[in-house]
Amino acid sequence: MAFTAADVKALRDKTGAGMMECKKALTECNGDAAEAEKYLKEKGLAAMAKRSERATTEGRLFIRQVGNKIAVAEVTCETDFVANNSDFIATGEKILDVTFEKGYTKVEADHEALLEPLKVSIRENMKVAKVEVFEVPADGIGSFYVHSDKKTGAVVILKGSNAEALKTFAYDCCLHIAAFTPSYISKKEVPQSYIDEQREIFKALMDQDPKNASKPENVKANILDGKVTKHLAEICFEDQMFVKDDKKTVTAKLAEVGKEVGATLSFATAKLFILGK
Repeated sequence: MAFTAADVKALRDKTGAGMMECKKALTECNGDAAEAEKYLKEKGLAAMAKRSERATTEGRLFIRQVGNKIAVAEVTCETDFVANNSDFIATGEKILDVTFEKGYTKVEADHEALLEPLKVSIRENMKVAKVEVFEVPADGIGSFYVHSDKKTGAVVILKGSNAEALKTFAYDCCLHIAAFTPSYISKKEVPQSYIDEQREIFKALMDQDPKNASKPENVKANILDGKVTKHLAEICFEDQMFVKDDKKTVTAKLAEVGKEVGATLSFATAKLFILGK
C-alpha cells in the first residue's frame, strides 16, 4: 500500500515520533497507518523499558490547593531541558488533576500511566516520585510555595483559626521553610541519637581548645549545653528567627499573630519539599 508525505506527517503528529521513523514504520507496515502507529508504540515501549534504569535526578514539584486539600506531586526526569518542556509541565498538572478528581493520597497507577506517552515521545526515563495530600481543618488555613527553580517548595497549615488574615503569615512561613530549609519542625522531633552525636562532636572540639583546659567541669558542661541548644535552634523551624522579623522566633511570631486574631495557633503541617529528597 503506497503512502504520501501527508501520511508521514499525520503519523508524526499523532505519535510524536521523528519523520524518518514514521516513514520507516509506514514502509514496514505497507502504508497501514493504524499498524504503523502500533509499530511505533511497540518500538517506543521497548526503548522505554531499556531506559527505565536511568537516573531521574531532574524534574519539578507541582503543588496546588483545591478546597481544603493541598496536593504535592514530584515528577522526575533525566534532564533539566525536559523538566522545562511544556508537555512535561502539562503532564505534571494533569497528575494533580487526577489526584484531586480521584481522591488519591499517594502515587497510583493512573499517575504513572499519564507519563507513558511522554516517555515514548521524548525518550527519557520519567517517574512520579511522590504524591502527598494535606487536609486543611475547618479551624485552620493553609498555604504553599514553589520556588522559581521548581525544585524547592513548602506547605504550611495553621490550626486554631481560619481567619483570612492568617493567609499571609502561612505563606510567609512557606517562604521561611524554603529559604532556611530546617531539618525539623520542633525540638521534640529531633532524635536523641542525633542530639547525642552533636554533643560528642561539640565536646571533642571544646577539648581541643586550650582555652577550655583550665575551666571548671560545670562551666564546660554549661558551655556544651549552650552549643547544643544553639544548634537545635538553628535546625528546628519553630526556633529559627522568623524570615520577616529576625527579632522574633517563629514560635514567638505565631503567638503574636494568634493574639491579633484572638486564637491559639499551632502548626498542623509545616513541610519542606526538595526534589529528590
